[in-house]
Amino acid sequence: MPDHAALPAAPPALTAARRRWIMTAAMMAMFMAAVESTIVSTAMPTIVATLGDFHLLSWVFAAYLLTQAVTIPVYGRLADLYGRKRVLIIGSGVFLMGSALCGFAWNMPALIAFRGLQGLGAGAIMPVATTIVGDIYSPTERGRVQGAISSLWGVAAVTGPLLGAFLVQQVGWPTVFWVNLPVGVASILVLVLALREQRPPRPHSVDYLGSLLLMTASSALILALVQAGRLGAGALAALLAIAVLALAILIRHERRHPEPMMPLELWRLRIIVAVNTGAFAIGAVMMATVVFVPTYVQGVMGGSALLAGFALAAMSMGWPLGSTLAGRLVNRSSYRAMAAAGGAGLVLGAALLVAMNPARGPLWAGSAAFLTGLGMGFGNTGVILAAQSSVPFRQRGVATSMGLFMRMLGQSVGAAIFGGILNLSLAQRLPGAGDVVERLMEPSQRAGLGAEATARLAQAVAAALHQVYLVTGLLALAALCLALLFPAGINPHHGRED
Repeated sequence: MPDHAALPAAPPALTAARRRWIMTAAMMAMFMAAVESTIVSTAMPTIVATLGDFHLLSWVFAAYLLTQAVTIPVYGRLADLYGRKRVLIIGSGVFLMGSALCGFAWNMPALIAFRGLQGLGAGAIMPVATTIVGDIYSPTERGRVQGAISSLWGVAAVTGPLLGAFLVQQVGWPTVFWVNLPVGVASILVLVLALREQRPPRPHSVDYLGSLLLMTASSALILALVQAGRLGAGALAALLAIAVLALAILIRHERRHPEPMMPLELWRLRIIVAVNTGAFAIGAVMMATVVFVPTYVQGVMGGSALLAGFALAAMSMGWPLGSTLAGRLVNRSSYRAMAAAGGAGLVLGAALLVAMNPARGPLWAGSAAFLTGLGMGFGNTGVILAAQSSVPFRQRGVATSMGLFMRMLGQSVGAAIFGGILNLSLAQRLPGAGDVVERLMEPSQRAGLGAEATARLAQAVAAALHQVYLVTGLLALAALCLALLFPAGINPHHGRED
């Protein structure tokens, strides 16, 4: 096989104490990346008021997510070739450099550039830290620790906004970026002292062209999807053409390279195909809840931003709960059962969204979000564990990163598709009323529309979102069907450690 072992067949034996320290370092790094989006979101109104250029607001987030997404597969492969420790330390260092510079940004273009630098480092943190955890724990232990890792997202979702609000009000907006510096430095120091990798001294044929082609294809595709509503037809077609051409050249190139950046033989494994396509569907369903449930609560039900936040908090509670339960149950069952349970949770959540109407209130929306989060907890745990246990040690980094990348790609595609469905439906029902619809989201402006106009607009938004949720249901069913494609006998007691 062309992918010769770049690392030893398995990690060296570790004491329980050393494993705990390595786990602590990995979780600190992952928490640092997880809390980034929530803590920055809280500070953005103050940042915009200080730096100006409100029209560039979305790029503060897009620059970070884009550079993070396109580098995830590259870092995963480099971790297989050169060792997890080295790649995670470099990625964390780049992330911290970007964080420090963000606090010194003098205008919005500078902030966007530094956020892009942050994302270049963040692309290493989640996949490589997750791979390290998979290395130091056996298949029967990974479910339990994966539940602990997933709980980080729930903690980040709750603490991020509170911490961000406190820092902005009491210290200043630059500190929302600088607060990560001590956490990141501590994580790197612990990793340096605790993790020892034994890498045989042999030369590598680094696939630089493959890395460039992969980043070009993924960045062009994601940029086209994220900015589809703002780009002209020509620019959109050009980006999609670049993505297709780069992907075609990448596939041809990877077949010939001795150490390909994206090993194509992995895509011949049934479980890897099911894992990656399932992760894509899960990511898309997630966006229907994160983006459009608050829209329904505020625009259709007339609820406040606080009630809309309640729905998202419900999802944030369901996700770590599902991950924890899956981690405890997987040793008695199989990866297919956990992924199928996740798919079932997504289907139930989507069913509640389809059946939602204004009279059922925010509690109904929160219940749908909770079930979606529960399904994501089960589903993500199932696909990550299945990917890590179905490939040899030398390919675990790229297998883990591929799943995370496909989930992020699913989020981008889902947001674009759902946004297109919503806008098209509203344009058919309310031609030229886009600006008026926006007034539904703000209680003070909503009151000035009048009862009749408010009811007509809310009905149109509800009908448009109903179509969004129908498509969400189909994607949730796809996630369930893909989970059933997992081989039935694959479980923690049959994982590969070679």
